[in-house]
Amino acid sequence: MANLKEIRNRISSVSSTMQITSAMKMVSAAKLKKAQDAITAMRPYADKLTELLQNLSAGIGSGSGSNYADDREVNKVLIVVISSNRGLAGAFNSNIVKEAKNRATTTYAGKEVSFLTLGKKANDIIQKSHTVVLNNNQVFDDLTFDNVAAIAEDLMERFIAGEFDKIDIIYNKFKNAATQIVTTEQFLPIVPVETTEVSNVDYIFEPSKEEIVEGLIPKALKTQLFKGIRDSVASEHGARMTAMHKATDNATELRDALKLQYNKARQAAITNEILEIVGGAEALNN
Repeated sequence: MANLKEIRNRISSVSSTMQITSAMKMVSAAKLKKAQDAITAMRPYADKLTELLQNLSAGIGSGSGSNYADDREVNKVLIVVISSNRGLAGAFNSNIVKEAKNRATTTYAGKEVSFLTLGKKANDIIQKSHTVVLNNNQVFDDLTFDNVAAIAEDLMERFIAGEFDKIDIIYNKFKNAATQIVTTEQFLPIVPVETTEVSNVDYIFEPSKEEIVEGLIPKALKTQLFKGIRDSVASEHGARMTAMHKATDNATELRDALKLQYNKARQAAITNEILEIVGGAEALNN
C-alpha cells in the first residue's frame, strides 16, 4: 500500500503542475493577442521611418555635420540585450544571451565590449562574465514610448560623447506564436542606404535636408528601440505560451501513465488480498 500512496502523491503533484502550466498558457495567450496587435500596428510605421531616415541620410556621413552618422574606428562597443524579467519561456532568453556572447567574442573580438541589459534574465547571466554598464528591468513594468525614449536618449548621449563607437541591439523578432527570430540591428552610427540607382524624384527640402535629418534621427532611433522591445514582448508571450502548451501536454501524458500504473498496482494489491483470504479460508476448512 505504501507504493500506492507514493503513486497517488505523484499523480496529485503532476495534476497540480498541469493546472499551473495550463493557466500560464491561457494568460500568455491573452497577453499575446494585445502584444501582437501592438507590434503589428507599429511595425509599418517604424520600418517606413527608418527607411526614410536612411534615404535622407544617404549623403550625410561622417564629417558632414551629423553626429549620429559618425562612422569612426570601432574600439568600444555597446550591445543592448533585450530579454525578459521572467523565465518559463523555453529558449527565449537563452538564445538571446547566446547570440550576445557570441557576437562579443567573434564579431568584436579584441574590442572593448560592454552590455546594457533590458530584462532580468539576460542581466543575471551576462554580468557573471562581462561588463554591464546599466540594467533596466523596470521598463517592462510600464512599457510606454516615453520610458523607452529616455533609454534611447541615454544611448545617443553616450555615443556622441565618445563613450562608445558602435551600439548594437539584439532582440527576438516576433514572427508568430511558435517562431521568434533572434535579430541584431545596428543602432548607432546611422547606416545610410548604399544604392547606385538614380532617383527621378526631385525633393524640395524646407528647411535644409541636414536640419530635417538631424530632427528626424532622434525620433527614428527612439522608435527603433521601442519597436525592438515591443517585438521582444510579443515574442516572450508567444514563446511562453508554446512552452506551457508543451509542458501541459507532457504533464497530461505523465498523469495518464501514472494513473495506469496506479490502477495496475491497485488491482495487484486487491488480487493478493483475495488470494490471502481464500488461502486463509481453505486453511480453516482443513
